[in-house]
Amino acid sequence: MLYAIISTDIAESLPLRQKAREEHLARLRELKNTGRLFVAGPHPAIDTEEPGESGFSGSLIIAEFDSLEAARSWAEDDPYIKAGVYASSIVKPFKKVLP
Repeated sequence: MLYAIISTDIAESLPLRQKAREEHLARLRELKNTGRLFVAGPHPAIDTEEPGESGFSGSLIIAEFDSLEAARSWAEDDPYIKAGVYASSIVKPFKKVLP
């Protein structure tokens, strides 16, 4: 089943994101390489795809996991959590309807 991992950054998170980015992306590549990643990306802090020093306000990952518990466990092990980037994260089941 698909699960949405919705995370909110702390204020001024950009330097922490930059330090942990490669590890974070490596885990996402693992999901992609096993066909389990539906979509992933950050929420720019301002209304542009390239927010520069404004950074990001959070992230969204939608991926396939065996259970809600497995999705939560995966999310809790995110390098961004360990680096202090995220103030909070929630994990919810997701049902794709369109397109």
